[in-house]
Amino acid sequence: MRNVKEMMKDFVKQSQVILADNLVGIYLHGSAAMGCFNENKSDIDLLIVVNKAVSYEIKRRYMDMIVEFNKDAPKKGIELSVVRRDVCKPFIYPTPFELHFSNAHLEWYNTNPIDYVNKMKGTDKDLAAHCTIIYYRGKCLYGEAIQDVFENVRAELYFDSILNDVEDAEKEIITNPTYMILNLCRVLAYKKDSLILSKQEGGSWGISNLPEIYQGLIAQALAEYSSDISMKWNEDVLYDYAIYMKKQIRV
Repeated sequence: MRNVKEMMKDFVKQSQVILADNLVGIYLHGSAAMGCFNENKSDIDLLIVVNKAVSYEIKRRYMDMIVEFNKDAPKKGIELSVVRRDVCKPFIYPTPFELHFSNAHLEWYNTNPIDYVNKMKGTDKDLAAHCTIIYYRGKCLYGEAIQDVFENVRAELYFDSILNDVEDAEKEIITNPTYMILNLCRVLAYKKDSLILSKQEGGSWGISNLPEIYQGLIAQALAEYSSDISMKWNEDVLYDYAIYMKKQIRV
């Protein structure tokens, strides 16, 4: 695995070559932008902004480049979307995207790249959350300043975006407990206190603001999130926590 900072420098250079004058900027969000990156547990979250639609040929070249970089990335890999500038300001929701990649889609691309490039476009509610994080806490790796490209996403759109991410919390918390425990905390922190937090910050907020019965669970999630530890979980407790948090979020 390469040093992430050095890898991002090379990623920017290659993006400039392939996207050329269509490239507006490359923006970092997620844990790497908010100071809680764990190379064993975190992915590299990027948003690539372009001036106009990207051709099939350029998408293929760009995807080939992304997949090569992904080989040297941390375990969870690179997650990115390519969006046009005209959907960022004024912000459009659900947000159209030109291209998307994450480890979850790697096999599809490797198996049938033509199908992938032709079909991997549409709209994504998650982009409202990503653009909000970029606006308040993101980092510009290349290109135009964040304030010139993005606007402050309306509160109701940001909340709908993060709410959508915990819609099936009582199911997903069983298969991905740490992510969902902390994510529910940051959604509730926004609902109650209008705070835009990382998962780690959300967990800290939860320990300070949630009933004592759940504080040990959140502390476990924080310990696993920031280390190489793998915790053992009680599924009944996880389920009860998810139901409680969803009720609080919807009050």
